Amino acid sequence: MAIDVTAVATDAADDSAPDRRRGLRRGKRTWHIHLALIVICLVLCAPVLYALLVTTQDKSAMLHFQLFPGSALGDNLHTVLDTHGLGTYMLNSAIMSVIIAVGKAITGLLAGLAFVYFRFPGRGIVFFIVLITLMMPTEISILALFNIVDQLGMTNNLSGLTVPFLASATAAFLFRQHFSNLPANLSEAAQLDGANPIQFLFKVLVPLSWNVIGALTVIEFLYGWNMYLWPLLTVHDDDAQVVQVGLSGLQQTGNEGITYGPLMLGALIASIPPILVFIALQRPFMKGFALSHDK
Repeated sequence: MAIDVTAVATDAADDSAPDRRRGLRRGKRTWHIHLALIVICLVLCAPVLYALLVTTQDKSAMLHFQLFPGSALGDNLHTVLDTHGLGTYMLNSAIMSVIIAVGKAITGLLAGLAFVYFRFPGRGIVFFIVLITLMMPTEISILALFNIVDQLGMTNNLSGLTVPFLASATAAFLFRQHFSNLPANLSEAAQLDGANPIQFLFKVLVPLSWNVIGALTVIEFLYGWNMYLWPLLTVHDDDAQVVQVGLSGLQQTGNEGITYGPLMLGALIASIPPILVFIALQRPFMKGFALSHDK
């Protein structure tokens, strides 16, 4: 039996015509939404774009609000990296932030394991006390914490910057909630296979928790990277100082008051590592905080 190809093609075109018309009408209705989103993105990016512009200008050009690039980028870069050693500060901050993120992930995993899979008296009270610490900023206990660190001889070194922050109520809460949502028979199956709690943690729970670990890593890396008050109190040598304190030294690099070009350039350079960490862990970060996702 012969098939009329022309008729079939005509029918298909007739069927797709309403879809095209609906698509055109939908596009006409939503153009203003796309325009508003573009305007919002430009407004949000405007401070960063202006900071990029200021990094190329000297102080006189910036004060005259010149909206075109200047010729001082090389001088500002030399001031930031060579004169003030921002690279050393960034390396110190990166090491400190990685240690804090890894330490909090490990202690959070252990705390989540204890709160979910162990039965001990006062477990609910202990977890409630841990949650209370979420409401207490570091500044409340910073003097007592400094006295302890000073008595232990841990000031002005990496241990004083990292050891007091290796435990986190946020990490304990995240892993406790995550482990509570896992099937309850996992621990029973692991016990039947002869696994001890540490083997159960690293062979069963950790492979099921990479999204939460990635999300926590991003949060705690940013927390460590943005620390200012604690390093300012505990570190006195410039070679051991961190980037946030180092940026404050760029506010005045000469006898002309505030130097905006080096300050803006240093701030932009210092923002690169957190952006890279977020980009690298964006997928587990989003899945780690999703209310539901595809298995």
